[in-house]
Amino acid sequence: MSNSVRENYTVMFTDYPDVVTVGQLQTMLGIGITLAYRLVKNNVIKSIRIGREYKIPKANIIHYLIND
Repeated sequence: MSNSVRENYTVMFTDYPDVVTVGQLQTMLGIGITLAYRLVKNNVIKSIRIGREYKIPKANIIHYLIND
């Protein structure tokens, strides 16, 4: 985790768990479900696929917001 991500980790999205679903990602970013899936499937926001679900570490979402 880079320093800026580490610094923002304790401040951003404190109400969410460390690993979130696509539905939670949608709520966190205030976007539609289609765009949320597109960001995950195209590896714009790095995630892990477990079975049929995507699990997204909160640090990856913060990294996406800070660097893009």
